[in-house]
Amino acid sequence: MQIRVLLFARLREAIGASERSLELPEGACVEDVWETLARGRPGLGDERRSTRAARNGSLVSFEERLRDGDELALLPPVGGG
Repeated sequence: MQIRVLLFARLREAIGASERSLELPEGACVEDVWETLARGRPGLGDERRSTRAARNGSLVSFEERLRDGDELALLPPVGGG
């Protein structure tokens, strides 16, 4: 299955892109996406605990199963004022 991943702030900088298209096996979950993106990027490990995920515009857990054509946004915490 193919999904579209949107990346923001620190995650965008770590990955080097604001968007990625990933091919994943059927039954993959958000955690599988994280592991795929973090492979070879040791600095991303610390970001996992504070990152939220939104599947097709709705917040979901990292155990959420994905479907072909889904859009997944990975959202790090945002600070500022």
